[in-house]
Amino acid sequence: MRKKRRRNKKRLPVIPLFFIASAGTAGFYVTKTAEGIGMGIVAYFVLYIAFKIWLKSLKTRKLRKSGIREVDKMTGEDFERFLGELFKRRGFKVSYTATSGDYGADLILKDGKDIIAVQAKRYSGTVGVKAVQEIIGAVKMYEATEAWVVTNSHFTRQAEKLADINDVYLIDRDELIQIMLNKR
Repeated sequence: MRKKRRRNKKRLPVIPLFFIASAGTAGFYVTKTAEGIGMGIVAYFVLYIAFKIWLKSLKTRKLRKSGIREVDKMTGEDFERFLGELFKRRGFKVSYTATSGDYGADLILKDGKDIIAVQAKRYSGTVGVKAVQEIIGAVKMYEATEAWVVTNSHFTRQAEKLADINDVYLIDRDELIQIMLNKR
C-alpha cells in the first residue's frame, strides 16, 4: 500500500519576520518616529548581508586551507569548489558548470586565450577511462583548448593511455598535493 504524501504547505519564514519586526521596533524606540522603523529595518538588512558575505569568506578560507586529508573527506561538490579556489589562487578565471547535464566538465578555467575544461573526480578508488571519455566530449561543447581530469586518487593504466592519445592532462593525488603546496 502506498504511503500518502503530505503536501508541503507554504509557510511564512517566521524567524526572519521576527528579526525584521524587532529591528523596526528597535528603530522606533530609539528615534520615537516612523522613520526609525524604516532605519531599523534597513540596518537589519545591511547587517544580514554583511553576515552572509562574512560566512561565505569564512567557507572560502576554510577551503583554501584544506589539506589532502580534508580533501579525502569532501563531497564531490565540495571538491569542485575546492579546486575552483585552488585554481583562482593560481591566476585562472573559474566558472562552474551545472551539477547535472554538464557534458563532462565540472569547471571551466580561463587563462588568457586558453579555455580549459576540468573534470573533478574525488574518489577513494582509482579513476578509470570513463572520466577521460567524459572530458573528451566536453572539449567541443565548451570550445576548450585543453582538457584536464583532476583527482585526489590515482588513474588506471587504461585511463592514462586514453588520456595520452587524446591529449588530456591528468592530475593525480601526488601532483594535486604539489599544486596545493604551490611547489608546481
